[in-house]
Amino acid sequence: MSLSHGFPKVYKRIFGVFFAMPGKIITLDENDIPKEWYNILPDLPKPLAPPIDPSTKQPVDPAKLERIFAKELIKQELSPDRWIPIPNEVRDVYRIWRPTPLIRAERLEKALNTPARIYYKWEGVSPPGSHKPNTAVAQAYYNAKQGIERLTTETGAGQWGSALSFACNLFGIKCSVYMVRISYNQKPARRMLMHAWGAEVVPSPSDKTNFGKSLLQKDPNHPGSLGIAISEALEDTVTHDNTRYSLGSVLNHVLMHQTVQGLEAKKQLEMVDEYPDVVAGCVGGGSSFSGLFWPFYYDVTAKKAPKDVKFIATEPTACPTMTKGVYTYDFGDTAKMTPLLPMHTLGSDFVPPPIHAGGLRYHGDAPTLCLLLKEGKIEPRAYDQVSVFDAAVFFARTEGFLPGPEPSHTIKYVIDEARRCKETGEKKVILFNLCGHGHFDLTAYEEYFAGRLQPWHYPEEEIKKSLDNLRKELPWVPEVAKQFLS
Repeated sequence: MSLSHGFPKVYKRIFGVFFAMPGKIITLDENDIPKEWYNILPDLPKPLAPPIDPSTKQPVDPAKLERIFAKELIKQELSPDRWIPIPNEVRDVYRIWRPTPLIRAERLEKALNTPARIYYKWEGVSPPGSHKPNTAVAQAYYNAKQGIERLTTETGAGQWGSALSFACNLFGIKCSVYMVRISYNQKPARRMLMHAWGAEVVPSPSDKTNFGKSLLQKDPNHPGSLGIAISEALEDTVTHDNTRYSLGSVLNHVLMHQTVQGLEAKKQLEMVDEYPDVVAGCVGGGSSFSGLFWPFYYDVTAKKAPKDVKFIATEPTACPTMTKGVYTYDFGDTAKMTPLLPMHTLGSDFVPPPIHAGGLRYHGDAPTLCLLLKEGKIEPRAYDQVSVFDAAVFFARTEGFLPGPEPSHTIKYVIDEARRCKETGEKKVILFNLCGHGHFDLTAYEEYFAGRLQPWHYPEEEIKKSLDNLRKELPWVPEVAKQFLS
């Protein structure tokens, strides 16, 4: 427990200078683990557009999703309730690593000579080493409660696959993970971690599904993508009894489970009488960023925020969904098995370059995030791989922790913003999500130090080709988008 936790506010004000000292690790008691998740749906600037069934061109019947997801998760996906109770069984597992620390980046501030105050929510302390088990534990619990025997899923860098393997092991469910082939080859340690928790791990595209076989016939060395891995996991699900699918990002219930991060961070910042001017996070599908910023967004919409807050989403130039994508309806997977989702997309056929931030190699983003982007509530930034690793190493040499490639995109933004504050003299409070460590990404760091990393900017022609394919295959999509997305 932090020294300041038990002090009344009056004493915090008297001793405020002490409690806000740089370098302070702000911790909570396990009784402070949130008892409810925050659901953003009631507070969006406009109602979220529904997913579309491509066979009917109408909103999806939720009953059709029961073959894929646990019933309680479907209920949460559509819930109009602002606060969703966290089951005691889930909170009991959270206690293994939660609450996570909030850390003042004093050494980074000093190295940058900035007046900005930088805080990061450190999610790398979980057993799988990232924020992902916040939702994996919840999803495994609800499936186990329903009597489901096996879960399938996809994973990019391996963080989500590790988290679901960990959670399924705790609740006695089998787990099959389709890991994007380029990451499967780059990150063998992640595979070993999943195996340690009893999961089956296969490289995607694989020879276990018809869709995977079709891709391997065309290209035996196909690098894979998250969209392809999702397709394989879904095919596996619908062709096996008592199996359900679990997704690590994008959907509303997944992002909602992640709000334990932001709810804890609010309480931790209050303990040192701080409130952020900026909340930043990286985006592949949107779960880590949304989990941190949603609760602060709630403060803004409820007019509880003491100041204006900027919400900054970072992404790779190799897969720039927010900065270069088109806001329309698209499939969530490459085999086009999912409903059409309203999102910024590069086209479901798009296969990103093989950057090491495998968790950010997804062609679209969470529908809630995309709506907020469209409405101007968040601001995106895109960075190339080399500059991202420059920032990661700078952070490691100041703060000590080796960050994963995904949150290093946000570290790049934070460093740039802190330097800007030095020029302007602004004493901004910057909060960001350090959503995972880089201990299983040492191959990427080896390539960086050897000078072999490529900066990778988005291949515009490939994106155009993918979007053109979508328009040719589903020429009616613009009309549906006009109806629901205008």
